Amino acid sequence: MTLKRGNLRKNLFFWIAALLGLTLDQLSKYWVMQGFNLGDTLPILPGIFHFTYVVNTGAAFSLFTGGAEWLRWLSLVVSLGLMAFAWFGVRMKLVEQLGYGFILSGAIGNGVCRFIYSHVVDFLDFRLIQFPVFNLADTFINIGIAFLLYAAFFDTPNNKQQTTNNK
Repeated sequence: MTLKRGNLRKNLFFWIAALLGLTLDQLSKYWVMQGFNLGDTLPILPGIFHFTYVVNTGAAFSLFTGGAEWLRWLSLVVSLGLMAFAWFGVRMKLVEQLGYGFILSGAIGNGVCRFIYSHVVDFLDFRLIQFPVFNLADTFINIGIAFLLYAAFFDTPNNKQQTTNNK
């Protein structure tokens, strides 16, 4: 089996979304870790939205707190699976490429934190609705899911036929 450049081009927007999301996530976490002390908060819209530096040893919404050990391996397995799917699978529709690419960026982004620090750096703090503090990786995972839901429920028959013909 040879690695062909065509495999990269086949789902190019998957790789672009993954790289862009991962870069933004890691840069934002670096900025928070360098510019804040743990627990510090910076009001952007006081009482509504703050940057607040917290750590999370669990999954989304602090579920499975202390589960960084197995969550890091889950992130790795999901990441490798998504990369194999994009590399070896069929050419996906644009909306699917973006969906899976953003999910990959979030899985790798939080996975990197879990492997290096044994926790995830969170800082996006919506206080108006008392929402748990989260990060860009979490946001990109949700954006990716939204793209995939759109593809599943609002795809036109012509697009589905086009995908079937590309297999």
